[in-house]
Amino acid sequence: MKNKIIKLGVPKGSLQESTLRIFKRAGFNIKIPGRSYILKMDDPEIECFMLRPQEIPRYIEEGKLDVGISGEDWIRESRAKVVEISDLKYAKQKIKKTKWVLAVSKDSKINSVKGLGGKTISTEIVNLAKDYLKKNKVKATVEFSWGATEVKPPRFADAVIDLVETGVSLEAHNLKILDTVFESSTMLIANVKTMEDSWKREKIKSLNLLLEGAVEGERMTGLTLDVPRAILKKVLKVLPAMLKPTVTKMPNTDFYNVFTSASKVEIRKLVPKLKKLGCEGIVEYPLRKVIP
Repeated sequence: MKNKIIKLGVPKGSLQESTLRIFKRAGFNIKIPGRSYILKMDDPEIECFMLRPQEIPRYIEEGKLDVGISGEDWIRESRAKVVEISDLKYAKQKIKKTKWVLAVSKDSKINSVKGLGGKTISTEIVNLAKDYLKKNKVKATVEFSWGATEVKPPRFADAVIDLVETGVSLEAHNLKILDTVFESSTMLIANVKTMEDSWKREKIKSLNLLLEGAVEGERMTGLTLDVPRAILKKVLKVLPAMLKPTVTKMPNTDFYNVFTSASKVEIRKLVPKLKKLGCEGIVEYPLRKVIP
């Protein structure tokens, strides 16, 4: 049927590479044909378009897209009325949130937002900046920045509100951070009327399940180990897991095979501890998707 299609918007730019990677982990292959914004996706029920993340919330609100991925920052900045399906919690480089920060030149006498009264702030998130100033009861001029925001102080602006992931660019331009203005995640959002259509709603829910599993799979790792019966209880006490570890008696031995999953940070702390306890055959391997 003709209406058995959902129109999906994926972000172009800084989130492009990480988004395509998450979709691939989720089981979807997306190809970018030349310079076209219409992408080829191996699901005949999804039409895929690559657009700036700043535009996606508005197109979803207007019904030009059914569902899409954009930053929470651009959703709030655009004031778009959309259905927030899930927080996918990935950024340009890692599975984490990004930050918009208030910064000034290192030699500036301004030490907090309270010192910005009557000053000029350059940023791409004008509405969010005004919200921040209102919250702090500060009156200042907010100018839209078309890019290269970090070069504006002190000649073209007294302060900036800029996006950071590592802080390297701000440091390189001799800026100091005064405050965090907004923390942003990558979100899956949908059109209000789209979610009233039962087929489209279920299709989007299925898509979300796979994407969330792919994001979790990128954060987590699997671990199997052979555990002597004598230390099994001790080992099970130190194993973190989303669910209870899977324990299987190994035939004709006094060992158990144990499977668990945990975050990569947890695993790197855990492996030496398990070896010290007396575990053998410890194998770590990547997880493609983790769905609780």
